[in-house]
Amino acid sequence: MDEGVEVYGELRHDGLMVVTCEHATRRVPPPLVATAADERLLDAHWGWDPGAEWVARRLVDLTASVGIFSRFSRLVCDPNRDPSDPTWILTQAEGHCLSFNQELDEGERERRRSTYHDPYHQRIDEMLSARLRLSGDVLLLSVHSFTPVLGDEVRWMELGVIFDAHEAVAARFAKRLKAEGFVVALNEPYSGYKNVMYSANRHGNEHRVLYLELEIRQDLLGSEEAAKAVAESVYRALKGLGVRKQRRARRAI
Repeated sequence: MDEGVEVYGELRHDGLMVVTCEHATRRVPPPLVATAADERLLDAHWGWDPGAEWVARRLVDLTASVGIFSRFSRLVCDPNRDPSDPTWILTQAEGHCLSFNQELDEGERERRRSTYHDPYHQRIDEMLSARLRLSGDVLLLSVHSFTPVLGDEVRWMELGVIFDAHEAVAARFAKRLKAEGFVVALNEPYSGYKNVMYSANRHGNEHRVLYLELEIRQDLLGSEEAAKAVAESVYRALKGLGVRKQRRARRAI
């Protein structure tokens, strides 16, 4: 594990998936220092996706695949945004100015990109390339969690399947998740067509593989055991997706 990324699981595998977790941690790496006032946002959904890493790790174990996890808070810089995006580094949230993001010069922005953002994405590229050398069929799944309430909005869905391509696969996945007993929505609470799945889109298109993002409501992930139970249901839904069949069909077109 280096400063920006951890690779977990089978580095050489022909399993079903490559799993990513862009918002796995609330960690603010040194030399950055968070103030007591910053901690409230780091603990909340602004700083990370609580429970998502537990789900992602369990999916890697169940599928004998590989996972790539960020080792820095999304408030340091967001690996699920392009560095040109104005939300790549937030200066404030909920009216609080983040102390470690004020008046950043280009040198500091470049340091964060080269230390955290780029190594994270380089490892995804490496793992996908290695995986595809063994077999040409794979699903790139980006795992996230979302807060049950955002402002005045109460999120009714328990799981969201996010996509900006592969709509038929997304719909099939959602149907199988519903059969596991979840309340599921497509492109909710965020739409993949609104630039919210940078990581999956970037690597899925570059490597020409199927890609989706899974959003899980955080109240389902209150403990590691609860998160593992969710992961096992997700795994059962994934097993019936027919990813390999879909991949060959796309190649034949």
